[in-house]
Amino acid sequence: MTTITETDLPNRVYTGKVRETYELGEGRLLMVATDRISAYDAVLPSGIPDKGAVLSQLAVFWFERTSHLVPNHLVGFAPDAGLDVDPEVARRSMVVRRAERIDVECIVRGYITGSAWSEYRRSGTVGGEKMPAGLMEGDRFPEPLFTPTTKADEGHDEPITIAQMEDMVGTEETRLLADKTAEVYEFGRAMAEKRGIVIADTKMEFGVIDGRISLIDELLTPDSSRFWDAEGYAPGHSQPNFDKQFVRDWLDAQGWDHEPPAPELPADIVERTRDRYTEAHRRLTGAELR
Repeated sequence: MTTITETDLPNRVYTGKVRETYELGEGRLLMVATDRISAYDAVLPSGIPDKGAVLSQLAVFWFERTSHLVPNHLVGFAPDAGLDVDPEVARRSMVVRRAERIDVECIVRGYITGSAWSEYRRSGTVGGEKMPAGLMEGDRFPEPLFTPTTKADEGHDEPITIAQMEDMVGTEETRLLADKTAEVYEFGRAMAEKRGIVIADTKMEFGVIDGRISLIDELLTPDSSRFWDAEGYAPGHSQPNFDKQFVRDWLDAQGWDHEPPAPELPADIVERTRDRYTEAHRRLTGAELR
């Protein structure tokens, strides 16, 4: 197994917590998902072998299957693009079109968990909206909830109301983004449930390409979503999962205060995290990693 936590290709244009992006020319970019893992907005010192391959290959899978619902930035999976790139980097990469990013995280929640559960316990609300009494952790909402946040390159994304989002991007664009986020989520959730995974919630990013709102970045991956084991799903407690909640739980058990530097992950936690990511990919795609 290979672990790639950083790359050094020509014409780098962006470095994020996990992704590194390079200019290819003619409006195209190479988006590399490294094996870095972040939690609570901090990049951990430990990489997860093959994590980047899971992220890029799952994103390709979902972009191809949701293009009838909303356009996206995908040109193709990097190994199929004939690029002169190391094969281990290529299998972690997508060729995408350049987009003008819309600076809002579009979050949709199908189940009450994570920060939504914390808010509900504190105030009886989710995203500032009053919720019915008596919900248990992991309960499914009657309809998915759209709870946007700001998009921060550094630091924490901050929750915003629908009205605040309308002030930022306009009423019509807000409605379109909320509708498309829900539509893609419902499509993915239905497909995933047939394959033994509950997608509890997810976040999506959008940009404008050739004047059209399009999905960008990643889509329905274990980094951007909560993936639960459908067989073990039962409201009232934390669910068995195939995402980085496993790492968050371990970090919390160590008493880490969520401020950098983050602690090193032990070898067994690294291995078990990789197993969860690769199992999510196998279940959803029905194939092994390339």
